[in-house]
Amino acid sequence: MRGLTFYERFSRTFHDHPSLVKLLVVFTVSGGGLVASAEDKSYDGMNIVNTHEANSKKKKVVVLGTGWAGTSFLKNLKNPTYDVQVLSPRNYFAFTPLLPSVTCGTVEARSVVEPIRRILRKQKHLDIHYCEAECFKIDAQNKKVYCRSSQDTNLKGEEEFVVDYDYLVIAVGACVNTFNTPGVEEHCHFLKEVEDAQKIRRTVIDCFERASLPTLSNEERKKILQFVIVGGGPTGVEFAAELHDFVNEDIVKLYPQVKDLVKITLLEAGGHLLNMFDKRITTFAEEKFKRDGIDLRTGSMVVKVSDKEISTKAKSGEISSIPYGMVVWSTGNATRPIILDFMKQTGQANRRVLATDEWLRVEGCDNVYAMGDCATINQRKVMEDISAIFRKADKDNSGTLTVKEVQEVIYDICERYPQVELYLKNKQMSSIVDLLKESKEDVTKESIELDIEELKRALSEVDSQMKNVPATAQVAAQQGAYLADCFNRMEECEKNPEGPLRFRGEGRHTFRPFRYRHLGQFAPLGGEQTAAQLPGDWVSIGRSSQWLWYSVYASKQVSWRTRALVVFDWTKRVVFGRDSSRI
Repeated sequence: MRGLTFYERFSRTFHDHPSLVKLLVVFTVSGGGLVASAEDKSYDGMNIVNTHEANSKKKKVVVLGTGWAGTSFLKNLKNPTYDVQVLSPRNYFAFTPLLPSVTCGTVEARSVVEPIRRILRKQKHLDIHYCEAECFKIDAQNKKVYCRSSQDTNLKGEEEFVVDYDYLVIAVGACVNTFNTPGVEEHCHFLKEVEDAQKIRRTVIDCFERASLPTLSNEERKKILQFVIVGGGPTGVEFAAELHDFVNEDIVKLYPQVKDLVKITLLEAGGHLLNMFDKRITTFAEEKFKRDGIDLRTGSMVVKVSDKEISTKAKSGEISSIPYGMVVWSTGNATRPIILDFMKQTGQANRRVLATDEWLRVEGCDNVYAMGDCATINQRKVMEDISAIFRKADKDNSGTLTVKEVQEVIYDICERYPQVELYLKNKQMSSIVDLLKESKEDVTKESIELDIEELKRALSEVDSQMKNVPATAQVAAQQGAYLADCFNRMEECEKNPEGPLRFRGEGRHTFRPFRYRHLGQFAPLGGEQTAAQLPGDWVSIGRSSQWLWYSVYASKQVSWRTRALVVFDWTKRVVFGRDSSRI
C-alpha cells in the first residue's frame, strides 16, 4: 500500500477486517504525550474515520459546509498546527448574490462557482482534506459527526461514516422557509442554490416555447406566460427585474408572437418592498416596477399553491387566485433538520435558530462554533450583567462610581455590549459619561458619583437598541474571517488575552467578540439602474450605482478565474444579448 494516504490505508484495512476497528487515541499532557490504543466495534455498520496519525499533536478541525462562512474560514485559516477536514454535499463555492442573474442567462452558472478543491489547494501550508458528504447527525458529547456520502454508490452502509473532531465549525447555511404553505414544495421554484437558478432558466424558456405552439388559444398562452414571484426582499426584487429585462431586451426579438402576453406579478405579504432598505429606495423601487408594468401586490399573503393557480389573502381578508406558468418562492430562511436536531441536544429546542455567543461559540457546547445563516448571535444584555459591571468598575469598593472608574471600563463595556455604542450614537452623545451625567441633574461631569440603582436607571434603555445581525453573505463572510483569525492566534491569545472584561466571571476573554461591519447593500432594479445604501446612510440610485455594483461584485469573486468569467459574461450580454437556449 506504498504511496497511499493514511485515510486510504485505514479505509482499505477496515474493509478487509470489518469486525474490528483500531482507534488511536492521543492524550496530550504537559511535558509530552501519552499514546494509547483501544478496540471498538463499528457503530451500526458505519465506517469510523480518524485521520489522526500516531504521535500527532495536531488538533482536528471539522468544517461543515462550503458556503460563504465556511469558505471564508478556510481561505483565512493560516495556522499549520491544525488537521482540517471539510465536509459538504457540494464540492464548490457559489457566489449566491448573482443567482438571479443566472436565471436569465445574464451570467452563466459556471461563472459563479469555484471548485472547493481548487480553493483548498492554495492552502499549501495546511493539512486540509475535503470529502463530498452530508452530515446528518452531530454528537457534541462524544465529539463526532455522522456523515453520508453524496455519491450514489449503491453500497449497503458503506456510504456512511463517522468523523471525530477536537473543534467543530458548523456553517451549513439554511433552507427555504415555506411557512408550511400547502403546495409550495410541490409546485414552486426556489432560488437558493445554483441548481435552482438553472432549473428556473430552463422553465422560463419552456414557458415561451409552449406558449408558441399553434394549437393554444390566447387565454392558455396568457396563463403559461404568467410569472409569479413570492417575496419582496432583495432576491425576489432582483429576479423580477432580471426577468423583466430578459423579456423586453431579448425575448421580444425571438418570440414576437407572444411578447404582449407576458405578465410578471410580484407578491409581498408586507406593506412595502425591500423593508430592510432606506424608504427612499423602497419608494423608488415600487414606482419603477409600476412604470415597467410589473404587477406589484403588497399586503398579499399566499395561502395555497396548486398546480394551476396560486391563492392569496389580502389584508381585508379577501381570497383571490392567480393562474400561473411558473412560481418562484423567495420568502426567507428556515433552519435545516440537522440543526433542529442539534438544537434539541443543546437545550435550544424552543429557539428558531441555533444560538451562539459573541465569540460564535454554540451555547451549551464546548469547542463547537456556528456561523452564517444556520446560527444567530445571542447578544448579552447589559441589564443582565449590571451588578457584575458595577463590581468591576468599583475598584475601591466604595459603593459608588466616579468618572475615573467609569472611564477605565468604558472600552470594555462598549466592546462587550455593542448596543451601548449604538444607543449613544442615537442619543448623539460622545461617551457613556455624558449618559451618566444626564441621569444626575445639576452636577458637573467631574463630580458624578453613581450608586448601582442610578447606574441601572442610566442604562435602562440601552438594551432596546439590540439588533440581530442580518442573514446575508456579507455577515457570513465576516464571521468566517473572524473565526479563522481566532484559530490562527489561539495559542498566542491564551497567553496574552485581548478581549474585554468578562463581567459574568473573573478574568478576560481570549478574543475580542465578533463585531459586524456593515459595508452597504445593493438592490439591482433592472434597466441598468441599481439602488445602493452605503455606510453613513448614503443612498444612491441610478446608473452610477449600477457601475458601482459591477465593481463590487467583480472584486468580491472568490478567484481571478470567476472574476474574469463574470466580467466576460457581462460584456457578452451587452454585445450579443442573453442566451435563450434551454441548456
